[in-house]
Amino acid sequence: MSDPRVFFAAERTLLAWVRSGLTMMAFGFVVARFGLILDLVSVSSLSGAAPHSHWLSELLGIVLVMLGAAVILGALCNHRLYVSSLPAEDIPNLRLPWLTSFLSVSLAIVGILLAGYLAFV
Repeated sequence: MSDPRVFFAAERTLLAWVRSGLTMMAFGFVVARFGLILDLVSVSSLSGAAPHSHWLSELLGIVLVMLGAAVILGALCNHRLYVSSLPAEDIPNLRLPWLTSFLSVSLAIVGILLAGYLAFV
């Protein structure tokens, strides 16, 4: 007897991991750019302090962005492994079966490009 709810539960789990990876990447971007905010605050204050290098926040931000991309790719691998273990009758006939893989890989590539941007700009 076929039960497509198992497949759709796996899809929801993948999308939850994608959302978590995106959150990590966004938080990494904020952490990496936090040094710029500190520089703006110190320059605009009355003390007139010179801007500092905030390499630690940049490094931590880049690591978080890369970790988010890795989480998305790992979730995709786990999802594909799980779906391949399901019986054929539990897998619905989808019109675009590659869509979740395309979404996951695209977001991971964007994360890697964002990490490169943060590292070199």
